[in-house]
Amino acid sequence: MNFVICLAALFFLMTVAYRGYSVILFAPLAALGAVLITDPSAVPPIFSGLFMEKLVGFLKLYFPVFLLGAVFGKLIEISGFARAIVSAVTGLLGTSRSIIAIVLVGAILTYGGVSLFVAVFAVYPFAAELFRQSDIPKRLIPGTIALGAFTFTMDTLPGTPQIQNIIPSTFFKTNAYAAPILGIIGALFIFSVGIAYLEWRRRAAARRGEGYGTGHANEPETVEVARPIHPAVALLPLLIVGFGNKILLGVIASAYGAQASVVLSPEMAAHPVTVDVKAVTAIWAVEGALILGILATLILGFRNIQGRFAEGSKAAVAGSLLAGMNTATEYGFGAVIAALPGFKTISDGLAAIPNPLVNEAITVNVLAGVTGSASGGLSIALAALSERFIQGAQAAGIPMEVLHRVASMASGGMDTLPHNGAVITLLAVTGLTHRQSYGDIFAITIIKTAAVFVVIAIYYLTGIV
Repeated sequence: MNFVICLAALFFLMTVAYRGYSVILFAPLAALGAVLITDPSAVPPIFSGLFMEKLVGFLKLYFPVFLLGAVFGKLIEISGFARAIVSAVTGLLGTSRSIIAIVLVGAILTYGGVSLFVAVFAVYPFAAELFRQSDIPKRLIPGTIALGAFTFTMDTLPGTPQIQNIIPSTFFKTNAYAAPILGIIGALFIFSVGIAYLEWRRRAAARRGEGYGTGHANEPETVEVARPIHPAVALLPLLIVGFGNKILLGVIASAYGAQASVVLSPEMAAHPVTVDVKAVTAIWAVEGALILGILATLILGFRNIQGRFAEGSKAAVAGSLLAGMNTATEYGFGAVIAALPGFKTISDGLAAIPNPLVNEAITVNVLAGVTGSASGGLSIALAALSERFIQGAQAAGIPMEVLHRVASMASGGMDTLPHNGAVITLLAVTGLTHRQSYGDIFAITIIKTAAVFVVIAIYYLTGIV
């Protein structure tokens, strides 16, 4: 019965999300409905002590990233920078390679350390402009951005700084470059199959005479610029964000150390503000890099931005609030589901799979899908089961680096079900619905999930790491 309660809550939330209802409203209803059936007296404590704690904790950490990312993306749009870069890309690659261009832009940003949520805001203006010029259906944009930002640069390529590639290192005593050859093979599989799928969808739409379309929501402005922008100048803010993030990681770590304690006045001496810097270094670096990118865009594109900034910033703030609340609510939902008795039933049932790598891949994948979070499912799986995975791998002579890469890749598989926060954010930012665009996101999800088992098969066939 406990198992059924978990699945019912998950299915309910997936259904309402797909139908276009707000998860901000229905995620707490789904989670607390499951608690109500399990133990009615636990509903108020779980709501205040777990659901809201996790929701607020997420916003405390990540809302500035959403806000700054939205402002940066909006400035890239209204400054005319997006249009300048798109025109250059179109001239270089031709309109027939628009999908590859957007995938590469998203991949460069996320592999450079930019959060995938920020990448959504930053890439969308480029994608909308390029797809409009190439007359490719707008509904293909979410799948294209997802391939570039949510897949091979998130957890597959060796060295990626995304959190999904960092979490396993603490459990397996590895580093971000674990199993580099397997990671590169997995990334090539995802990229090539994903591009083939999206190009097939584009050609099918072209045969039907379907173009970009009209009457879309949340369309970026087609800016008539006061001053033409050179593509190299337009690209500079993106490079500043990417390299700034990388540089600030080192600067913050050396300037503050592992912990910072601040006393601004004598009255604060008894209660100084203390921060675990190690836990927030990556977040501070992204925020600092985005501020630098925003300042660079304002300086370089001031003539085109002035007069549009007030309304543009209001739209960016509204978009960041919606995206942040959507994801935070999902985070709270996942925490409640993970606390239910049925969740342990799911976890224990997966232990029966004999092969250590297949066991790890399926376990992490399922838990990420249930919680709707790659990092959440990965953290839960490894915190509870990493010792079992390690023992099985040692008995089979499997290096810890392979365990790391399989766990990391598996976390980014079925996490992108309809209730996933990043999916909901992506659709909200692009102004599209699950009905319009989720099918392509799910296809990318299937490709990503399949890549994990391709990598496992290659390891067993060749022994390469």
